[in-house]
Amino acid sequence: MKRPTLLVATIALLAVAGRTAIAVDNKVLRPDYRLDDARFGKLKTLDDYFPFHPPQDLKTWEARRERVQRQVLVAAGLWPMPERPPIHAVIHGLVDRGDYTVEKVYFESYPGFYVTGNLYRPKNGKKPYPAVLSPHGHWQNGRFYDAGPEKVLWDIVNGAERFERGGRYPLQARCVQLARMGCIVFHYDMVGYADSVQLPHRPGVRAHMNTPTRWGYFSPQAELHLQNMLGLQTFNSIRALDFLCSLPDVDTKRIGVTGASGGGTQTFLLCAVDPRPAVSFPAVMVSTAMQGGCTCENACYLRIDTGNVEFAALFAPKPLGMTAADDWTKEIATKGLPELKQLYSLYGVPDNVMAKPLLQFPHNYNYVSREVMYHWMNKHLHLGLKEPVVEEDFEPLSREEMTVWDDQHPRPEGGEEWERRFLENLTTITQKQLESLIPQDASGWAEFRRIIGGAYDVMIGRPVPSAEEVKVETLRSEKREDGEWRAIVIRQTARQESVPAWLILPPGDVKATVIWVAENGKQDLLGEEGQLHPAAARLLRQGAALLLPDLLGQGEATPDGTPIVKARLVRENYAGYTFGYNPPMFAQRVHDILLAVRAAKMLDSLAERPLVLIGLKGAGHWVAGARCQAGELVDLAIIDTGGFRFASVNAFDDPHFFPGAAKYFDLPGLLALSAPHALWLAGENGEKAGLVGQVYRAAGSEEKLRVFPSFALQVDAEWLNELANWMEK
Repeated sequence: MKRPTLLVATIALLAVAGRTAIAVDNKVLRPDYRLDDARFGKLKTLDDYFPFHPPQDLKTWEARRERVQRQVLVAAGLWPMPERPPIHAVIHGLVDRGDYTVEKVYFESYPGFYVTGNLYRPKNGKKPYPAVLSPHGHWQNGRFYDAGPEKVLWDIVNGAERFERGGRYPLQARCVQLARMGCIVFHYDMVGYADSVQLPHRPGVRAHMNTPTRWGYFSPQAELHLQNMLGLQTFNSIRALDFLCSLPDVDTKRIGVTGASGGGTQTFLLCAVDPRPAVSFPAVMVSTAMQGGCTCENACYLRIDTGNVEFAALFAPKPLGMTAADDWTKEIATKGLPELKQLYSLYGVPDNVMAKPLLQFPHNYNYVSREVMYHWMNKHLHLGLKEPVVEEDFEPLSREEMTVWDDQHPRPEGGEEWERRFLENLTTITQKQLESLIPQDASGWAEFRRIIGGAYDVMIGRPVPSAEEVKVETLRSEKREDGEWRAIVIRQTARQESVPAWLILPPGDVKATVIWVAENGKQDLLGEEGQLHPAAARLLRQGAALLLPDLLGQGEATPDGTPIVKARLVRENYAGYTFGYNPPMFAQRVHDILLAVRAAKMLDSLAERPLVLIGLKGAGHWVAGARCQAGELVDLAIIDTGGFRFASVNAFDDPHFFPGAAKYFDLPGLLALSAPHALWLAGENGEKAGLVGQVYRAAGSEEKLRVFPSFALQVDAEWLNELANWMEK
């Protein structure tokens, strides 16, 4: 790691980010000190290791389950769940194959977007029938997949397939067999596959679609509103389930879901968040290794501190079957299945989870794998068929027999201009839904906190850490004329994260602790010779202990002494590849403030004193995030937003990029979550700061909100006078 030499550091001042760095004698870290922070290392990617750590008891698991389910829904843009009006499906083009029929289906999931697929129905058996929802996965042409005449012969020779037609059309094969077993099957398209022609499947970032208004998918604005392909496909799956449940001949208590590869991802995500499926069988996807490489399998926040095995675990205690192949799933028997068994054992049903490794085959949903699934569905959908269930040959459907679009049923509009209009309409619908949550009374305030607070809890990602997780290391302490200066490093030990800070204690009794966060770090509050800024010095004289941290990327909290002005990205073509696994830098800086909050409450001389957070222009949004998560630990927050809005950020590598914030009322929504705690606010226009004031009134704590024209940094500023009086009380 590069460090300035002691000689250079002691005889010169370094120009950093347009400001003058503090002299080395007033730095927290000595030149030879290496700040231990894992965040300086490699970013996490979808190819890393994602173990599942099962809880020791069901109470712990149920709390964890709620948190992870909410994380999935927030990441997918489905928190709160969009409106789901009755399905009005068009069903046409019946093909009769003797013991089963196949029809063409399309319906709207969102207004203007169509889900397409084929509906297989048994002709024998007793109604109502069990049903199976079947997403196809990333096979070429999806529902229309044809493996070709050469590949199928090799598959037969290698024991992967039994029949030539079943091997050429394996996606049709499983639907036909399930129908012959007595199940209604809906085989539906992923976005951009087969008949789903309105949007391409994975275009990634397109510069011309990255506009402040009327944007397209994969743009910064789309991510700021959590509009992503994973969310669209998950909602399509939910609506496909709505469609199945609307059919009069479906037994809604006996519904299974199965898909392989990307269809496996769709399977376990649907089963993670929707209570209706009774049986789940994600094939060749659940793993502690690679988590899914497509843009449709990734979203901002999705896998931070979790992964696919835990997503599958959310289905417990209902029957969960899996297959593995010679791919990223090959270790499921030793990494994933034992932990799932441990969880299912807490419910007393360890046999309700199963994984069958078929490592002689590459990535597949072949005849051998399908046979495992047929057994699982037969057993747990209570089909009552004699085992073994053997897949038989069938007559495949032609593309013309499968496609839902024809002259009487023309394909809908699509393309980039339509995409812009679709997202514009979706944004309006979502905004209207969220605006209905703006509270008028205490019950409305509780729901606002549940939904908006629940979203920001996921997006920020952490509460204040426990005392057991935190260590405060004092590097040195020195007495100065104005008080005792302690150079400290606050560590979150398990995560290997560190915050360098000055803790400055007044000469007399401590009346309050003030954590003052500044735009460029603690150097903003120190003069060129290390003396305190006059405003901070006044608070110290009046009995405030000052905690002045450097947040990640500021001052001394950098890997090489250079301020971090751009966030690192795993890939530039989609934000979900980075922020689906790593918190945004905004959230990481909030984590550092929360770490400082816990440290302040751990130190004997400060633990019982009131705690104040200050974040003025350039730092107000970080403090708003910390105030949101800190609860009763913070007594007063003083925030100047400077009119900042997350929606103004238009680059993934901007340190202020905060996916989802524009959806959830932007910075005012975050500020509103300060209620019912004391908040002094500047930088916001409008009487009593608009939304913030409305929420405080609904919470019955309007007197706790004070709006100032500004927070000037003069020693005799009004707010400093009032803060001095507040500390005296």
